[in-house]
Amino acid sequence: MSQPKKIFFLLPGLTFGGAERVIFTLCNELDRERFSPSLVLFNQEGMPLELLKKDVQVIDLKISRIRYAIFSVLNLIRKEKPDIVFGGWGEVSAFLSPIIPLFKKTKFVARETNVVSKHVTRKEIKFFYRFYNHFDKIIAQSDDMQKDLIENWGIQPEKIVKINNPVDVKFIQNQMKSDEKLFSDAFKNVVAIGNLSERKGFDLLLNVFAYLKDKAIKLYVLGDGRDREKLAKQKEDLGLRNIEFLGVQKNPYPFLHQADLFVLSSRYEGFPNVLLEAGACGTYALVNDCPGGIDEIIQPNINGEIHSIEDEKGFAEKIWLLSDKKYDKEFIQESIASRFSKEIIVEKYNQILSEL
Repeated sequence: MSQPKKIFFLLPGLTFGGAERVIFTLCNELDRERFSPSLVLFNQEGMPLELLKKDVQVIDLKISRIRYAIFSVLNLIRKEKPDIVFGGWGEVSAFLSPIIPLFKKTKFVARETNVVSKHVTRKEIKFFYRFYNHFDKIIAQSDDMQKDLIENWGIQPEKIVKINNPVDVKFIQNQMKSDEKLFSDAFKNVVAIGNLSERKGFDLLLNVFAYLKDKAIKLYVLGDGRDREKLAKQKEDLGLRNIEFLGVQKNPYPFLHQADLFVLSSRYEGFPNVLLEAGACGTYALVNDCPGGIDEIIQPNINGEIHSIEDEKGFAEKIWLLSDKKYDKEFIQESIASRFSKEIIVEKYNQILSEL
């Protein structure tokens, strides 16, 4: 039997979001007869390494800025000679792309995390996408992302493989159980989760809730970010008493499970893990009509609905209507598990990485 391929997963570290969860899942679940995974972090501070299986080697480069990490990564590849280097974050992969031709025996894979044209605005990062065709394979999470890479960045179509994000349904369903009652029955309770940044569109959602300020409904926002103070001021200016910012919650799943409705207000996405997680918790969703695989996840009248948040009044009416309905939680959970469970998605990665 041949030796398992040595695969290095690269992440910047410091924050733990959707992209990091996917890479942790791959590190833990890839077929060990075929792969020996290592996680290379530019900085491991704040990363929940206890979630990794014991056989996953963690390499901490102790570097604070992505652009300074490339020489360390270059030296690491020269020294360790991995069979596969896997860029798990868009900016990491961009900076990595020019050095790929230096390594003839190593295969390189990039996993894009967003619709690049929407997400990458800085000229110095755009420059590196000129070298993206150096990658042996590029993983796009959605049709929107795949189309954008081909049409706007000149990526060769045969280089791209579409693989949706995985969701660990059993883990989430264990984590969502709680004896604590989080919400009052006097209100309809809506949950939104994400980084408090422009991309996530919470400013748009606050404008929507201005239409609901006299209704018995509350919005709970889980997350933190640079727009926290700006959003707090907007809430105050709009006179919204029905919105609470709860910060980052270590376990958000009981909030999702107990909510009457989950709302995704993003201006664009890659392939939103939180939408998969809401479905795994059995919670119906209302989602802004934005790029990023939304229509690949949402099955109307089964696990959610799509509506443009620019139609603020219409979106508000949808929230009020949908939060008042009762849904078959098992039906919603099955719609997600049958398409995006980690077992299904990880097997696709096993196949693609084996073929390199």
